[in-house]
Amino acid sequence: MELVMIFDMRAPAFGAPRSEVFAAALDIAAWADEIGFDVLGLGEHHGADDGYNPSPLVLGSAFAARTRRIHLRTAVLLASCYDPVRLAEDTAVLQILANGRFELGLGFGYRRSEFAMYGRRVEDRFAHTCRVAELLKQAWSGEPFEYEGRPCQVRPVPETPIPLLLGANAPAVARAAARIADGFLVPLQSPGVWQPYRDECLKLGKPDPGEYPRQGPTFLWVSEDPERDWEWLTPHIVHVLESYARWTESAYGKPTGVYAGGVTAATIRASGKYRVLTPEQALTLIGELGDHSSLYLTPLMGGADPRRAWKMLQLWEREVQPHVPRGSVPNWRHTH
Repeated sequence: MELVMIFDMRAPAFGAPRSEVFAAALDIAAWADEIGFDVLGLGEHHGADDGYNPSPLVLGSAFAARTRRIHLRTAVLLASCYDPVRLAEDTAVLQILANGRFELGLGFGYRRSEFAMYGRRVEDRFAHTCRVAELLKQAWSGEPFEYEGRPCQVRPVPETPIPLLLGANAPAVARAAARIADGFLVPLQSPGVWQPYRDECLKLGKPDPGEYPRQGPTFLWVSEDPERDWEWLTPHIVHVLESYARWTESAYGKPTGVYAGGVTAATIRASGKYRVLTPEQALTLIGELGDHSSLYLTPLMGGADPRRAWKMLQLWEREVQPHVPRGSVPNWRHTH
């Protein structure tokens, strides 16, 4: 089982102060590293009212300095929001700082405001992101190259190659990931999007990435009193889901996915994707997921109070972590 700690750094006005959220994130990352989590997950968005983290490489560098074993993974970094040559340099330095623990999940984006902010068109996102992926591979070789007529050379070159994964819930991206990337990163998505990736890997003679990894809920919280914690957690979860509903409606004309049916306390609990469980119930869930699975904790969800987050994490450490089976972890890559 892969244990993933997710950070998006949202800090809405009704939640914890932003300074407390950031300070807690660094401490939680160090704690996750110490007790044996596998991955720190970093998202990216721009211009969000609640300050959703726009700088995953900066936060990832801070995490690298506070940790020793855990992997750092962008899920996902938005390729259209970067100069690709500078992105190659910054990720190379981060990989050196992290001593080889960084994984670059590269995404395509969907919010027009983010593309406009960086002078790009959403209509070009597929071709552009694929070009960026290919350029990064070239740049990390350390050899001279040209980009849009510019003479370039990226140094230093990290000793450990940076795994580059493409992420998006689309068959075209799945096939592109098999062709030009090291893997396909689609946590918490429908298993159906995995099959085109697997089929393309086999068609190209690349190693079989296997079945889609089993996925835990989108949000998990452990509690000695789930009803009590549901009460105060719900506004934070609603805030996050309403934000995504607005973003997807702006992009596609209507809310999509889990946001399509409206967001209420009742629909959240009925979905099964957001769960507040006792330690015993969490261990039952973990047993059902078994090996080749991923489980996610988001202790600062929607600006949740870091003091309450720490109480939950301490309960996890005492009553859940010692019983988590540490067998095989998901294989999001076809190259190693």
